[in-house]
Amino acid sequence: MTGLELRPLSLGEILDRTFTLYRRYFLLFLGISGIPQLLVLGFSLAQGAVAKSVVLNLVMLLLLLIVTVFAYLFSQGGTILAVSQLYLGRPTSIADSLRRVWSEIGPLFGVIALNGLAIGGALLLLVIPGIYVACRLLVCIPAALIEQRGPSESLSRSFDLTRENAGRAFVILIFSLVLTYAAQFLLGLPFAIAMAAATKDPSMVRFWTAMIQVGSSVATALVSPVLLIATSIFYYDLRVRKEAFDLQIMMNPDSQNAPRQSSLPSIIS
Repeated sequence: MTGLELRPLSLGEILDRTFTLYRRYFLLFLGISGIPQLLVLGFSLAQGAVAKSVVLNLVMLLLLLIVTVFAYLFSQGGTILAVSQLYLGRPTSIADSLRRVWSEIGPLFGVIALNGLAIGGALLLLVIPGIYVACRLLVCIPAALIEQRGPSESLSRSFDLTRENAGRAFVILIFSLVLTYAAQFLLGLPFAIAMAAATKDPSMVRFWTAMIQVGSSVATALVSPVLLIATSIFYYDLRVRKEAFDLQIMMNPDSQNAPRQSSLPSIIS
């Protein structure tokens, strides 16, 4: 890979780099997103299989909630950390990315919980304030993981970085939302049609319901990395734009062998 050109990026360039990086390291990002999603799918299918038992169903619902939260944390954190490593030309893997999330699981949970409360509170006021807060908090997770900040600090940091850039954050969010719904529709529609045609056969209805869950999980695993990669690149762009930021020193400030800015790798050939 050649040297990374550290300069302010247009929104089109951010999206171009996002898809270039995703395409180049497709299996890496699919694994980071897909492995946690497999656990969610497994518990979801198991919960559906024991639906006739009220007590067991409640236990499985609780386990499914816990697994879903952890899967979300690992897929979010793992993808963002992987992008950081790739930006610096460092080798990384699915296992390494997920392992690094484990050491940050507590603070990461705090950031995501506080982020959700902030957006939810804003949504209670009106939809537009909620959307605005979501845009301003888009880079709070990269700030937490890369800068080693706590939950409240990460949210404040995101607000500082996205000042006068909420519009670009909004486009990134809308773009990823459209991709998500399109993937869910395309992968779930055939199974939904089959289930509608089998309404008189309860066993087939259960089968096609399970297949809808499978399609939804596949869509999530395929599409969720797009938003996370774009968010990471957007975060770097804001740092470069506002602070002429040296990515290597940010990621590894104690390193005695940090390459100079001109030697940083590029994700664009």
